[in-house]
Amino acid sequence: MRETGPGPGDPGGAAHIGARLRAARLAQRRTVAEVAQASGLTKGFLSRLERDRATASVAALVRLCATLDLAVGSLFAPAPAGEVVRAGHYPPITFGGHGLRESLLTPAGERRVAVIVSELTPGGGSGAEPYALDADVEFALVLAGEVELRFVPGADPADPAEVVVLGPGDAFTFDPARPHSFRAAGDGPARVLWVVSPALSDPPRRGA
Repeated sequence: MRETGPGPGDPGGAAHIGARLRAARLAQRRTVAEVAQASGLTKGFLSRLERDRATASVAALVRLCATLDLAVGSLFAPAPAGEVVRAGHYPPITFGGHGLRESLLTPAGERRVAVIVSELTPGGGSGAEPYALDADVEFALVLAGEVELRFVPGADPADPAEVVVLGPGDAFTFDPARPHSFRAAGDGPARVLWVVSPALSDPPRRGA
């Protein structure tokens, strides 16, 4: 590994790869220290590399790309403004439940946020058993139909379950760590957009 090299403005300097490396790391919600340790680099060197203030050996770049799940060749193209998931090509995902079909709208490697769209048949949903997510915040926007979210009672067993019913255009922000379930309310189907931050490392376990 070469920990020093021509600066970004020097004639003959290395290609500017720092922006791509940094974007890939941030998308995975990983720190400089985590990626450096996993790839066998020092934290200071990786920080300089992301700012195009250092160059690395081929072996070091290969290890770094493997850590970040990047194709080596992608480093030498301009960093894109973002990643597109085209309409009609949303990757399907399966989190359990019944009477629903779900798709991921954010790139699979994105760890800062996950956006999911659920198509619910009448009465379809997560199932009767409540579940919780290991995330900081969740947002729901009902695109069509009605959706009922049911939260388990508080610490006092006498507390009733809290039920929130959302109609088309209604938005709801809540704590996903509180056990809950959801279903299509009324007699028709429903469509709902979910935003979870940060993205989940493992799918939630929903009831049957």
